[in-house]
Amino acid sequence: MIEFQQVSKQYPPNVTALSDITLKVDKGELVFLAGPSGAGKSTLLKMIAAMERPSEGTVNVSGYDIGRIKNSGLPYLRRNLGLIFQQQRLLDDRNVLANVMLPLIVCGATRGDAERRARAALDKVGLLDKAPMSPQSLSGGEQQRVSIARAIVNRPQIILADEPTANLDREAANKVLDALKAFHAVGVTCLISTHDEQFLDTATRVIYLDHGRIIESWRRTTPHSSQVMA
Repeated sequence: MIEFQQVSKQYPPNVTALSDITLKVDKGELVFLAGPSGAGKSTLLKMIAAMERPSEGTVNVSGYDIGRIKNSGLPYLRRNLGLIFQQQRLLDDRNVLANVMLPLIVCGATRGDAERRARAALDKVGLLDKAPMSPQSLSGGEQQRVSIARAIVNRPQIILADEPTANLDREAANKVLDALKAFHAVGVTCLISTHDEQFLDTATRVIYLDHGRIIESWRRTTPHSSQVMA
């Protein structure tokens, strides 16, 4: 479903964000990206969504060549992606429920179906009671959880989550991770970047990056089996 072949990304004047990345993510996998700030995790996720293009190498996502995809093809790629980035970009001129409904309305869902699915998504992240409120009235962590509900409401094939629990307390973070794992359990491919080592304890696949390179990659056949290098 996702494949990087010898991918590098440079920014002027002389900044290397990714260097010689080769990896493959199969349909239905749950992959954690780990590593320090500036390791390249966000750039890697943005490249999957064609928010960044490779300087060298090839990136293929669901049959799309990210380096060659035209702007007219981006909506077709992104309709199957759920994007959860640290900048929430919620709309302040509508309430929480309307923010979460928006992707469905844009795709032509009826208002009744959009509202039903938006309420279910908010319930998954523990914010159904905030549905009528303005995003400005919520805490930073709550706004982040609303952005997660908005990302999953369209039932994407791939979820890309960049530090989705960074501003949450432990209880809220666990709820968010449980929601993402619930989608993975029904076949959604998930890539999650995190600094939280506790989340890696039960992970089945982890890719460690540092200075734009993959320095370690391992997977388990089950959460409690021994690690094997991938």
